[in-house]
Amino acid sequence: MNTTRRQTLGLIGTGALAAATSSLLPRQARAATKITVLNWQGYGTDEAWALKAFTEKTGIEVVHDYFSSEPEMLTKLRTNPGVYDVVLINSARSQQAASEGLISPIDFSKVPNATGLSPELKNHANLQLDGKTNGVSWVWGITSLAITEGSPKPDSYAALGDPAHKGRVALFDDAVTGVAIGALLSGQDMNNPKDLAVVTEKLKAFKPNIKLLWSSEDEWNKAFAAKEFDLSIFWSGAAVRSKRNSKLPVEFVVPKEGGIGWLDSLSVPATSTNPDAGLAFINYMIDPDFYFQWATKVGAPASANAAAMEKLPADDLNRVIHKPEYLKTMTIQSALPDDRREAFNNLWQEVKAFYAA
Repeated sequence: MNTTRRQTLGLIGTGALAAATSSLLPRQARAATKITVLNWQGYGTDEAWALKAFTEKTGIEVVHDYFSSEPEMLTKLRTNPGVYDVVLINSARSQQAASEGLISPIDFSKVPNATGLSPELKNHANLQLDGKTNGVSWVWGITSLAITEGSPKPDSYAALGDPAHKGRVALFDDAVTGVAIGALLSGQDMNNPKDLAVVTEKLKAFKPNIKLLWSSEDEWNKAFAAKEFDLSIFWSGAAVRSKRNSKLPVEFVVPKEGGIGWLDSLSVPATSTNPDAGLAFINYMIDPDFYFQWATKVGAPASANAAAMEKLPADDLNRVIHKPEYLKTMTIQSALPDDRREAFNNLWQEVKAFYAA
């Protein structure tokens, strides 16, 4: 199974910070209670130092349950009513969860830190259903282009087919990403392109340049270090880690077509027995002080809270790579019906067979 962005973050982040300051939360007297959070393991909400600080300030104890896939997350919500109080949901799944009655609309009066959320993320259509917002934007990232530092910056995904990069291009081996690139290049909605034949044509045109189809961050790092390619599709968060941890001379570039974005949100399950406590925890998760410690001492994706990003040092790689202007041009991945996902997969298999021939 391919290593996901969240799995990678979990591997590098768990246990990396031993203590937290006591200034992350306002001092409030709350009745002792316990909430259960459903999330990927090692993905921010279960940092021991953060939970300790939150409990000390609120009297709310936090325990976790984990899922290993998004379908499993939905199944746990469906089959365990009353068990969970906060759930991590990729925004592409938010409308599905809301339409099934699995999550509740957010009462933003109880999430004061939400005032700092970037409007493009707070109000994203993925989180809306029937005029109500069902999740609090938490963290985000982009899939786009990566080059070697000092190389000419490409201004379009069309550079992947430029003869100047013959035999020097690496693509992420992922159907949804591949289709998105072809769709953006042909001026189509990457989440629902109407002309898949044109998408296929755009991707097949890259053939002379393809050196590698990578499937994990570790594979990418090793191939980049070995100078096997000089232009690639890559993840923004991985670019931060490659520079910070592996000291690789990678530069992340978002072209004129915009990045392929993802957005994770935090929601309160409809059957929560402690919804206010759940909202208090969500408020803490988007607190700029919490994010500063998570990002600088553990490693985190970009925060949806603009105030949190601005709290980072100006030269912090997370802040440098995740420029606020990218929010205005990126397209965030939305839910894919099964038939469309199958069509994307079939298209990508055809393209890969063409590359290999």
